[in-house]
This record gives sequence, C-alpha cells and structure tokens, in this order.
Amino acid sequence: MGVREPIGKSADVNDQDVHQSIEKLVAEEHALLEKGGAITDDERKRLGAINVQLDRMWDLLRQRRAREEFGQDPNSAHERSADTVEKYLQ
Repeated sequence: MGVREPIGKSADVNDQDVHQSIEKLVAEEHALLEKGGAITDDERKRLGAINVQLDRMWDLLRQRRAREEFGQDPNSAHERSADTVEKYLQ
C-alpha cells in the first residue's frame, strides 16, 4: 500500500493502463469491504484513499476519451489532484 506514481504523467499511458489501475483498486476495495465491520482504522483510511484514487482514475479516463473524441492528443490528459476531483458535483 505504498505511494503510487501518478499514472497520467507518462506519455506511454493508454486507456488500458488506466482501466488496469481501476480494476486493481476495485479489487482492493472489494477485499476490504468483504471484511464487513471487521476492518481496522488503517483499512478504513485505505478504503477512503482508494475511493479518492478511483475518482481520479475515472476522471483521467474521461479526459482521455474527450480529448480523443475532439481530435486532441489523449496523452496530454493528466491525473488531477484529489482536491480538484473531490470537489466535482455529480
């Protein structure tokens, strides 16, 4: 559960890379949720961090798709800060 480099900083990133990151985070989230109420404070904090990171990954994927749709370079999309993404209205 170490610090992860932002995925959107690399010119080599593609939609599949973003999807793989999302899938790993979802798997970790499900593993924690399957424990039910028996999770530790650290696991609860990790669950919160996973939710924020998932929001960031979905935002990155939406940026990439929008840029591609409008003829722009999807690799110019970047992972936005947690502070920015968490303030979006949904």
